[in-house]
Amino acid sequence: MESTPHVALIGMMGSGKTTVGFWLAQSEGLRFVDLDAAIEERQGRSVPEIFEADGENGFRDIEQSELAACLASPQPMVVACGGGAVLRAENRELLRHRAWVCWLRATIETLVQRVRAGENRPLLGDDPMADLTAISAARSGLYAETAHRVIDVDGMEAQQVANQIRRVWPRPVSAR
Repeated sequence: MESTPHVALIGMMGSGKTTVGFWLAQSEGLRFVDLDAAIEERQGRSVPEIFEADGENGFRDIEQSELAACLASPQPMVVACGGGAVLRAENRELLRHRAWVCWLRATIETLVQRVRAGENRPLLGDDPMADLTAISAARSGLYAETAHRVIDVDGMEAQQVANQIRRVWPRPVSAR
């Protein structure tokens, strides 16, 4: 990994990437970017609308471009990636070399409890337990391949997870 001021959070939907990322960025005085929110702002449409109009592949094209732009920034930041950002090899490579990557890992039970009805989550259908189990099985190896560190988040509040990341994050010289 190159010396980088960026931290990227990866993991399943409901693992806490956005909330933890916000707390981590705030505690470190860094810029925070929620990748899905940045995509929605730039596109002027919601993630479900993008999925509906452009399909998952179209969304992944946009996601790849937005991730590359974030990680090319010289300004240090914390990036909360969408759960599927690791599906593309190019994104995994970019993440590993331009950020310190932390996988927020949660059990399926925790994820189901957190995502509830799947509002604004285009990959969830009527059976969140089955959907999350299948998605997790397909992505776990990719998260493991991409992450520099894994933190199990079950039973932890967002601030506790952020503090744990702060303790293990190997900050580059340019970061606080």
